[in-house]
Amino acid sequence: MLFTTKNAAEKRADLRKALKSGKLLQFPGSYSPMVSMLIEQKGFDGLYISGAVLANDLGLPDIGMTTLTEVSMRGRQIARTSNLPSLIDIDTGFGEPMSVARSVMELEELGISGCHLEDQVNPKRCGHLDNKQIVTREEMCKKVKAAADAKRDQNFLIIARTDARASEGLDAAIDRAKAYVDAGAEMIFPEAMKDESEFEAFRKAIDVPILANMTEFGKSKLLNKEQLENLGCNLVIYPVTTVRLAMKAVEDGLDHIKEKGSQEAIVDQMQHRKRLYEILRYEDYNKFDQDIFNFKL
Repeated sequence: MLFTTKNAAEKRADLRKALKSGKLLQFPGSYSPMVSMLIEQKGFDGLYISGAVLANDLGLPDIGMTTLTEVSMRGRQIARTSNLPSLIDIDTGFGEPMSVARSVMELEELGISGCHLEDQVNPKRCGHLDNKQIVTREEMCKKVKAAADAKRDQNFLIIARTDARASEGLDAAIDRAKAYVDAGAEMIFPEAMKDESEFEAFRKAIDVPILANMTEFGKSKLLNKEQLENLGCNLVIYPVTTVRLAMKAVEDGLDHIKEKGSQEAIVDQMQHRKRLYEILRYEDYNKFDQDIFNFKL
């Protein structure tokens, strides 16, 4: 009820098993514990916790200004309300290899199922912006190895993201990905692929699972589930979709109230309180105390 029926180790084992299923796993972005509950109820495979969204929620741009404490604790809150496995974005790892190792250990203790680490220089940029700077291959490999060596649950998934496509080209990005796998990465996240052919090139060259990022308004064409499966991708994230949907609705609603002076005309656009209580499983709390849920809507 307050937590889930599956513990962190079981969620991680579920993710490992699902990655061997041959089907594409869909991980929508979750920006709150309640959204995680809804994602599970809608039948998705897992939760994605975006570093950009966590930064934006704090009123910050996605340039690496968040801390391990801010990201890990919010990640724990978002992950704990669902039986689904969760993947979290740790940007450049919050420091050098020793800090990366600590980050992985903290995330593992907090119930996260895996994380991805990128090869940008900090301060970083959103992966779909121009003029990104990346660290040397050797420096990133040290971080990946530190992450892989730090985990205690072998099912905790270490994902290496490469942003090298924009600055070094596709072939160099693939070569980097191979080096990251050799260093201990168990999944590769090729950022800002331009079209299907680039995903195909990664798939032919890389033996480990591949993560596809289907973010809106970016450099990548928005491919559907069938297309990504045919390209051999193993997992797809929709990192900012839910918060973009929510913020557009909030902005439109605020504009309406400012103009009309009341929300009465847009009540039918809102989630009903009854539906909110269904998502939260309010009625289940009545099993503990009859005085908690003793009303009708």
